[in-house]
Amino acid sequence: MLDLGRLKALHAVHTHGSIGAAATALGYTPSAVSQQISKLERETHTVLLERQGRGVALTDAAHLLVTTAEQLLSIVERAEVALEEQRGRPSGRLTVAAFPTAACGLLPPVLAELAAKHPSLDLRLVEVDAHLSVDLVARGVVDLAVAHDWDIAPLPAPEGVERAVVGDDRCDVLVPAGHRLADREGLLRSDVARERWICQPPGSVCHDWLVRTLREAGTEPDMAYQVGEYRTQVALVEAGLGIALVPRLGRGEIPAGVRVLRLEPAPVRRLYALWRAGASRRPSIGVAVDTLRAHWPADG
Repeated sequence: MLDLGRLKALHAVHTHGSIGAAATALGYTPSAVSQQISKLERETHTVLLERQGRGVALTDAAHLLVTTAEQLLSIVERAEVALEEQRGRPSGRLTVAAFPTAACGLLPPVLAELAAKHPSLDLRLVEVDAHLSVDLVARGVVDLAVAHDWDIAPLPAPEGVERAVVGDDRCDVLVPAGHRLADREGLLRSDVARERWICQPPGSVCHDWLVRTLREAGTEPDMAYQVGEYRTQVALVEAGLGIALVPRLGRGEIPAGVRVLRLEPAPVRRLYALWRAGASRRPSIGVAVDTLRAHWPADG
């Protein structure tokens, strides 16, 4: 008989692309994941993983087992939902995926409140890029995800995935205190089009939004410093190296040497909670979504 835990480990490697990433998602060590798959190989008398460069690739046999694993995990989820619904209170494991600024700026008090009020709930957090989280929910790898979209990149909602708005995260322009625009109360996009920018790397929605917006203002943007962490961007602004467009969520305390200016029209990214439709009856899903909304900052 195939062991469900070992199938789950193989499924996680398929979903996350590596043994290390699968271990992070499952809360195991990489060696534990490797051991689970090795045992599965012995049980099935089949090679499931092959070395490919520095990583691994699934064999054809492994892909067949992944399909089986998805079906079994779906059955297990339905059973868990039924049990939790019968108990009438949040319980069992709830794995939440969130993009970095949400994991930093929103999730800590949310998870703390859920843990304090619902001791039967086994909470887990996985930090992932926002564009990956929808697929993780759809595949059943995580139970709930916090993701975001912009006007140029609406968040997809595939069949079987439900979502609810958590809140709108406004973005401001940050400039050094000695900058020529520092004393302005508000800015138009044309005011900042020719500045040297500190922004996220190419390929991120934030980067693409900024490039498109500045081009619409008639200027090819000067993306001088490209870094992923917003707090690093704030530090570079404080050093006088450029200006940045930074969401309010998760940006941390603003140093004295930085001025925050409102841009009109204000750029906004919308945050959502996403979960599988089949899990909608779980009390833990409902209470988690409600808690996310309750902790959304009033000025967010």
